[in-house]
Amino acid sequence: MKSPQISTVITALVFSGLAFFVFSLIEPTQTTVAIAIFIIALVSPLISFDGTSESVVSDDVKTLYVGNLPYRANEAAVRELFSTVGQVHSVRLMKDKHTGKRRGFGFVEMSASDTDKAVEALNDQEFQQRTLKVREAKERPEKDSEAE
Repeated sequence: MKSPQISTVITALVFSGLAFFVFSLIEPTQTTVAIAIFIIALVSPLISFDGTSESVVSDDVKTLYVGNLPYRANEAAVRELFSTVGQVHSVRLMKDKHTGKRRGFGFVEMSASDTDKAVEALNDQEFQQRTLKVREAKERPEKDSEAE
């Protein structure tokens, strides 16, 4: 389960304060409380404090392949390393399906403007006693549904 973002928490606090104020002025009935909760549930996902929309962010993201990772490296350590170069959107370290052990490579999604800097700065650099291989990831081939 993902932890809530700060904007979600702020939205919840604003709505609960507003509801407290409104309900202190009127005598609430079960119906008015139910209607208020319904309206809040509809409106709250639409409110964004950072001013960016998901479609704008996703157009500006590129994926980097990161190879020769130490098996003990975790997502947080890799995120911290790449954050020194630019804005990191996500980190996925690949694991074996059967054993659950890390496979020594992964993918980092970064802002498109930062990927060239990341490749230049981190390719062939040592990280936890291993020399990283960093390059732009190739497009994943489409799976043929008839072949399965």
